Amino acid sequence: MRPAVLATTGISALVVTLLALKPHQLPALAGVAPRSPSASASPHTPAGASTGTGTFTGDPIDTQYGAVQVAAVLSRGKITSVKVLQAPDQNGRDQQIAAYALPRLTQEAIGAQSAHIDAVSGASYTSQGYIQSLQSALDRAHA
Repeated sequence: MRPAVLATTGISALVVTLLALKPHQLPALAGVAPRSPSASASPHTPAGASTGTGTFTGDPIDTQYGAVQVAAVLSRGKITSVKVLQAPDQNGRDQQIAAYALPRLTQEAIGAQSAHIDAVSGASYTSQGYIQSLQSALDRAHA
């Protein structure tokens, strides 16, 4: 009886610990700095911190499969939409990845109201480029 109680307690503690962990962010995204000298806002400024309204174009980010560039549309500091200006599309596989990853990334960004979102599985490079370009657009909006 005692080993069963210890095993159950240990498993419960492990499950609680695992649930308390936060999801991983791409290491390359930590502290992404804007490329534009005029964009002086912190890369971690939340979208709601500004009263900016308009469309703000992010930097084009070169990835292994091509450039990714987005423009963030803000209304009173809130992300209302994200327009994809460039995405890898050199072959059918690139187009297929973009077709499923970019809408998910856009939905995540609008829901999170920031560029601090998870990458889409199977679209790591496209996700990284999207996130970095979106962050540079948000930096411009807060400058």
